[in-house]
Amino acid sequence: MIRFDHVFKRYPNGREALSDLSLEIAAGEIVFVTGHSGAGKSSLLKLITLIERPSRGQLIVNGQNVAGIGRGKVPAYRRQIGMVFQDHKLLSDRTIFDNVALPLIIAGVGTKEIGKRVRAALDQVGLLGREQSAPLELSTGEQQRVGIARAVVSKPPILIADEPTGNLDPELSLEVMKIFRRFNEVGVTVLVASHDIYLLEHFPVRRVRLEAGRVVETSDAGAGEKLLDPRKLIAADQGAKS
Repeated sequence: MIRFDHVFKRYPNGREALSDLSLEIAAGEIVFVTGHSGAGKSSLLKLITLIERPSRGQLIVNGQNVAGIGRGKVPAYRRQIGMVFQDHKLLSDRTIFDNVALPLIIAGVGTKEIGKRVRAALDQVGLLGREQSAPLELSTGEQQRVGIARAVVSKPPILIADEPTGNLDPELSLEVMKIFRRFNEVGVTVLVASHDIYLLEHFPVRRVRLEAGRVVETSDAGAGEKLLDPRKLIAADQGAKS
């Protein structure tokens, strides 16, 4: 579904964020992209969403080399990608319903269908009934779940998250990852950029480690890794607090 073929990304200031990067992510796969700050994680995601363009190389998404997509076709292309950010990027002057509905409004979806999809998305992240709340009335974890609902309300086949748990405690981070796993289980391709060691230790998914804009390691969950059921971890955390 997503293939980087000898991709380079050099910014106008001369910094090379990605250097001869080749990587393939299969349809329906869930992958962690890891690496220290500046390793190229965010740049990799920005290329997939066409926030940035490759300097060289090919980026194939669903069989199409998207590096050459014209500006006028970018909005239609992005509709197949849900994006989750660390800082939520919610509109504080809009209700939760309006925040989640925004991608559908932009796409010209009818009012009745918007209502149906928004309620379904909020139900999937455990926030049904909070449609008329304002973002600032919600906790940080709830705001992140609103961001996830907005990302999936258009039913995209690809979900991308850039440090989605960076502002959350370990328990909330696990809850967010459980939501991602549920979407992955129904066929959504999920790509998460994170350096959260806690998550990396406890989720048995493929990991791709970047260093200086290159793939230096790719590994699947295997023997010797600490792979625990997130539900057991949350129960253990709650027991320790009581």
